[in-house]
Amino acid sequence: MQPHSVNYVAIVVSAIILWVLGAIWYSPALFAKSWMEMVGIKKGEGKQSGMLLGMVSSFIGDLVLSFILAHIIFWANAFGFAPSALGFGNGCVLGVLVWIGFIAAPNLPQGIYEKRPFKLFAINGGYWLLGLFIVGGLLATWR
Repeated sequence: MQPHSVNYVAIVVSAIILWVLGAIWYSPALFAKSWMEMVGIKKGEGKQSGMLLGMVSSFIGDLVLSFILAHIIFWANAFGFAPSALGFGNGCVLGVLVWIGFIAAPNLPQGIYEKRPFKLFAINGGYWLLGLFIVGGLLATWR
């Protein structure tokens, strides 16, 4: 692995995108009701107590994920020589590959062992698939 510099602004923007996407994905407009039913959360339960901690830890996790993905994209040489569709596409592919290897591969069997509905995996996994696709493309383009 060779040392390199990363675009910290792109990493922060990627984390913000993931965070906002999560807020939309798990909102009442999309999957909040189904997700809450499957994980056993009652509406209004723990609304204040864990919300701030969850939001902060989510953003920190999104920063870490974006930082690591930026390095994977660099090491894979997935970007073009200038911002280009090729770099964006390569980043999207790497985001999907990271999802397959590090999100889907461990979480699908875990859900099976825990006898959780496939729909829960689809909701949680779908969020990460879309998020990694988007930020993979962004990080490969915006160096």
